[in-house]
Amino acid sequence: MVTLVRAPNPSAMTLSGTNSYIVARDGDAVVIDPGPPIARHLDALVAALARERLQLRAIAVTHGHPDHAPAATPLAARTGAPVYAHPNATLERAGDLPLEGTLHAGAVALRVIDAPGHTFDHVVFYDPIDGALFTGDVILGEGTVVIAPPGGAMRAYQATLQRLADVFGTARTIYGGHGPRVDDPAAKIAEYIAHRRQRERELLGALADGPQTIPELVIRIYGPQRSVLWPAMARQMLAYLIALEAEGRVGAEALDRPMDERERAMLNPAWETIVGADHAELVRAELGAMLRLDTLFRYALRS
Repeated sequence: MVTLVRAPNPSAMTLSGTNSYIVARDGDAVVIDPGPPIARHLDALVAALARERLQLRAIAVTHGHPDHAPAATPLAARTGAPVYAHPNATLERAGDLPLEGTLHAGAVALRVIDAPGHTFDHVVFYDPIDGALFTGDVILGEGTVVIAPPGGAMRAYQATLQRLADVFGTARTIYGGHGPRVDDPAAKIAEYIAHRRQRERELLGALADGPQTIPELVIRIYGPQRSVLWPAMARQMLAYLIALEAEGRVGAEALDRPMDERERAMLNPAWETIVGADHAELVRAELGAMLRLDTLFRYALRS
């Protein structure tokens, strides 16, 4: 049995809110991604466990972003359940998840898949009895995922998607970190893989017309209409360009001039003015804002 308890934290980054899941079997339960430390969300999780007369055996975190993990500690304090996360995670926990092994929590057994790319402390859980994947921010119920350095990497993310396609193509359900349930996992994974390939083709096609900066690429590929999303798009372009540069397919030249106002706003915006103070921490984590882009580069295809 899977019960969704959605956190009351809707935003452009979290869609309708963070999805917390209660996975139950024979009276035992695991909470996957307890979410942000919002009191009424914690109350809702505890109430759902009580309503179904479930004993919480473990709290499992897909990754450490501030909309998925911080409620783990207060939920553990209220229930006595231990917290488990990726060995690379920084949050306080009872133990590490057994990567490529199984998390046993009473009658619940979840396979733990190392899933780097969106972050390097990310896992995906698989319930083999129900054929259910719990994908956190690797795959969402709608839309796509931001991959932003330094916390994320494009090629690692693409490898994770391909592994899910190869190994879990017969899964029956995807429960993503945001958005609705996915009832055709194979199609959704294929859609995600195709989207990344298409965006990279667009980037290479743009560079085939001549060297360009990230702001120029963003406007050319994504269009000028959605300026509020330009900073996220710029970080996405950076992830592709880092991968292509490492592969020797693209080169970068630093420009000997300061950024203009639009370039600066796109590459190093004041996040609070875009999303508000309540969501700025999450946006900084999701978009790798700790990596300042103070030098403007022009990128070109290598012959």
